[in-house]
This record gives sequence, structure tokens and C-alpha cells, in this order.
Amino acid sequence: MNQFFTNKKMIVLLISVIMFVSLISLSIRSGDSIPFLQQASNDITAVMGRVFSRPANALTSVFESVSDLQNTYEENQRLKTEIDKIYERQAEISVLRDENMRLGEELELQNSLTEFQTISGTVISRSPDNWVDQIIVDRGSQDGVEVGMPVMSGNGLIGRISEVNPTSSKVVLLTNIEQTANQVSSEIILDEEIVYGLISGYDNSAEHLVMSQITSTIEIDEGELITTSGLGGVIPRGLVIGEVEEVTMDAHGLAQQVHVRPAADFENIRYVTIINRLAGSGE
Repeated sequence: MNQFFTNKKMIVLLISVIMFVSLISLSIRSGDSIPFLQQASNDITAVMGRVFSRPANALTSVFESVSDLQNTYEENQRLKTEIDKIYERQAEISVLRDENMRLGEELELQNSLTEFQTISGTVISRSPDNWVDQIIVDRGSQDGVEVGMPVMSGNGLIGRISEVNPTSSKVVLLTNIEQTANQVSSEIILDEEIVYGLISGYDNSAEHLVMSQITSTIEIDEGELITTSGLGGVIPRGLVIGEVEEVTMDAHGLAQQVHVRPAADFENIRYVTIINRLAGSGE
């Protein structure tokens, strides 16, 4: 029995030696070719790599997509913020441009009113309910403002002071047709004669002042300048009101009626010039 096991060991050892020699021989014969075991190992590794790489690549792609979405969202938010800033700057530029234009008009107006003392002011309140009736300005009795003083804006007369407080005043506009006291004596200086009348109404649809009670039958052309006549006793002569837009007959067909295109923009009054008194006159 012991001899059998001894022979069996010898047989196994012999077979192992033969296989080992065979593998070496195959390796030598194949030259530069990859050994079978190494090739098998490489194949197995490649297959496993492909198996695990696909879900790994898919997962990586998902993370990259999420990251791209996050980056896109942040970029969109940043661009929206930049656009909002651009709109704000454009609005500021528009406001400054408008204010510069208005201030330039007021400066030209004051330069043209050298024979008057003027008080510059800014509109601080204008109620939507009384938009065509009145405005509040930041000049009052402390600045020398008195009731009845005429008020101009841009290039034209807009109304008169109706109420005075220490630091503010109320201006009744010419567009307030409900107040008879707000009517203004006016004139049109022509080559042949001076046509007198009264600014007594306002056409809301056409945004025109109406000059009525005209004392002459002479033909009045479009574009003629209309100014204050000074005959009312409060508003001095020579303040610009507007230009002739159209001449029609009144409701009774007896007298001419002039539609006046205002020199001032009643819809956008920001700065005003209050006419105080004639320069060099006494208090």
C-alpha cells in the first residue's frame, strides 16, 4: 500500500514536470507572443473593465450634466442681474437727459426774462386727481413768492400762484378751465395791428388752449405768437403763451376763436420759473 502511494506521488510529480516543461516549450516556440495565461488574464480584465466602465461612464456623464445645468443656471442668473443693471443705467441716463433738457430750457427762459426778477423752483407734488388743475412747487413766502405771480415752465406760461405757504406754493394751471380768475389777457402782435383776447378755455382732446373774446376781425395766420398783454393788471406783458394752431368761429358764429398750441408741456412739468416783478422796480 505504501509503495502504491509512493508510486502515485511519483506519477503526479512526473506529470507536473511534463506540463511545466510543455508550457516552457510553448512559451519558447511562441517567441514574442503573449503567454496563454497572461492572454487569458488580459481578456478577463478587458471584459470586466468593459462591464464596469459603462455604468461608471454613464454615472460620470450624469454628474457632468448636472454640473453643466448648475453652471448654466448660475450664468443665467448672472446675466439677468447684468441686464437689470443695464436697464437701471438706461433709466438713469434717460432721467438725467430729460432733467438736463428741462434745466436747459429753464436757463434759456431766465436769460430771455432779463427785465424780470425770477424765482426758480421744482415741482414737488402733482395729484393724479387734479393733474390738469394744479401743482405744488418748493418755493414759498420765505423765497418772496406771492399770490397772483405768473409761473412759467420751459418756454411758456403755465399758470399763476394761487396759494402760498412758507416753504411751498400752489400753482393753478391755465388748463384749469373751471376757474374764471385763471383766465389770462393775451395778444397777438401782427404787422397791421394788435389783436387782443382772453385765454379762457382748454381743449382736452386736442391739448390746446382756447383764446376767445377777440377784438378784431383781421385774418390771423397759423404760427403767430401769442403772449400776455398785461391788461389784466397782475401778469406783466410779453410772457409767451403759445402759437396759433387753428382759427375757427365761436359757437355763435359771431367772432373768431383761436386754438393755441401751448409753448409749455403741461403733461411734463418738472421745473418752474416764477415771475417776481420788473427788475429795478420798487417793492
